[in-house]
Amino acid sequence: MASIKNLKKDINHTLGDIIEECYVWELLNPKEDAAKSEAIIDEAIITFDTLLDKVNEKNVASKKAHFKAISIELETKAKALIGKVNAL
Repeated sequence: MASIKNLKKDINHTLGDIIEECYVWELLNPKEDAAKSEAIIDEAIITFDTLLDKVNEKNVASKKAHFKAISIELETKAKALIGKVNAL
């Protein structure tokens, strides 16, 4: 990871795009139940908060390994959320 700043941007852009995709789905499917997409949005926001809390931890033994683990966690959680969006 190049920097903490870039990791924070990746988290913001990735989860922001997923939330945006949920809103687009809601606009394109006004007759469908919006509760499913709202649940995905809530999960994305919780993931965002959790990952940023991990990025801002101060007492970390190995910073490189810590940030790499956060990056991998972002990737896996984003893939799971995208799968849920695609299932709508």
